[in-house]
Amino acid sequence: MSDLVAGRHEPTQGGVFPQRAIDWARRNLFSSVFNSLLTITVLVLAGLILPPLFRWAVSHATISGTSRAACTGDGACWTFIRVRLPLFFYGNYPSDQHWRIDLAFALLVAFCIPVLRDGVRHRWLWVLLLLVVFPVLAAGLLWGGVFGLTYVDTSLWGGLMLDVIASFITVAGSLPLGILLAFGRRSQLPVVRSLSIGYIELWRGVPLLTVLFMSAVVVPLFLPNGVTIDRLLRALAALVLFNAAYMAEVVRGGLQGVQPGQEEAAHSLGLRWWQVQAFIVLPQALRIIVPGIINTVVDLFKDTTLLTIIGLFDLLGMVEQALKDPAWLGFATEGYVFSAMVFFVCCYAMSAYGRNMERRLAKGQ
Repeated sequence: MSDLVAGRHEPTQGGVFPQRAIDWARRNLFSSVFNSLLTITVLVLAGLILPPLFRWAVSHATISGTSRAACTGDGACWTFIRVRLPLFFYGNYPSDQHWRIDLAFALLVAFCIPVLRDGVRHRWLWVLLLLVVFPVLAAGLLWGGVFGLTYVDTSLWGGLMLDVIASFITVAGSLPLGILLAFGRRSQLPVVRSLSIGYIELWRGVPLLTVLFMSAVVVPLFLPNGVTIDRLLRALAALVLFNAAYMAEVVRGGLQGVQPGQEEAAHSLGLRWWQVQAFIVLPQALRIIVPGIINTVVDLFKDTTLLTIIGLFDLLGMVEQALKDPAWLGFATEGYVFSAMVFFVCCYAMSAYGRNMERRLAKGQ
């Protein structure tokens, strides 16, 4: 009552929101002359680019029908993507066996949830199951030949499925090997240190494309007569060996970030060297290198598109194969935009989880 008598009125909800929006814009978009010019420039460019992009991708686009005859407008022909969607996701895997890929992906999610969540007891056990048990189950499902499942050759694997498989196998193999190489590079034994440095510098100094060509063309020349190794397995081994060198440098940076006093205190308690490294140094180093690992994984996921060059058609490779179909000539833009968006969504999801993990680890410090 006293406020009303004094003439003071509480602002209504309708008046508070615009004022907050104005204050936010003033702080973040127009805080200085340079920021104001930059904001105006971005708004002008958005006004020039977004309306025609929206017309092409949404308002004038076509998604119905089953052939290019349905795409009669001047917008995007998303019908091409919709009709070819199983090919982009599953490759040439038999259509009646797609359920095996879906089940393998569901198992991957089920094994990953306890590993990625906080407060899970015996997480190390779930990590072990993810790295040991899941690959065996997934290999049985995808390859077949066991439990009455039809055998499917890896030449039929492709699409986004191949990108996910290559990324998972490479990370699962390169991270442990990278940790061993990082410890080896810091070793006091000259032979171990020299071998680790030589391995790291050799693989970091060779282009990945060359490594993949070596696995596809050169390695079979050194195999005994009658001995063959699947082309996909050779490519995965090359990816693991190549990325282990980069993982080693990321881990080494984390190891150097741990205070020397931590090791000295642990040694003073009577812990052995491997106990100090496993229970004191490595957990702290892994906390430090989360951004580096996420960055390496994102780069690796995009690098899996290079498998197309050696005849293994991932998502981008399947898009290029579909564009060669005479029935769908002329829709390269839609195919490349679709593949770019899929890769963006996957990479952004990994980056977002990495940022969330960083915040959680920062709170736990």
